[in-house]
Amino acid sequence: MAGRGLVIVYTGDGKGKTTAALGVLFRAWGHRQRVIVLQFIKSGRPPAGEHEAADRLGIEVAALGDGFTWLSKDIEQTASLATDAWERAKATIVGGEYDVVVLDELTYPLQYLWVPVQEVIETLRARPAHVHVVITGRGAPAELIEAADLVTEMRLIKHPYREQGIPAQKGIDF
Repeated sequence: MAGRGLVIVYTGDGKGKTTAALGVLFRAWGHRQRVIVLQFIKSGRPPAGEHEAADRLGIEVAALGDGFTWLSKDIEQTASLATDAWERAKATIVGGEYDVVVLDELTYPLQYLWVPVQEVIETLRARPAHVHVVITGRGAPAELIEAADLVTEMRLIKHPYREQGIPAQKGIDF
């Protein structure tokens, strides 16, 4: 069945989930498809490398969170931002304006039960046939994995921070 929109999930404890999703997005953009990234955790302050690149290319990347949830000073506000981001994502997916919709780090609001996984699955099923949805984040719930067409688990084998104390680096990690 050619041309059917797919649900793609990049999950696991390894590095590269967002990078893989952006690779799909960039490839689709190169084919003149309409693309968007909605980021559930990142705040956009300071702008990550993908924000800078997307801005130069005219690709919409919306950072809708307030940063790492485990550092939140107001978890209720963080949860509210996540639910607002989901409402925007839902409208974007079912609206059909985009060919590829990346939901970066959506798995965290699912884990914290801020966004109901069943509602996400219902929205994925209700999307127009041409819309591809790419979801990233650790700990994708089993229901989401079951509903997806393609799932890749990134497995951590070795990391420079863990092995050598090398912190995240501009251009490689953000």
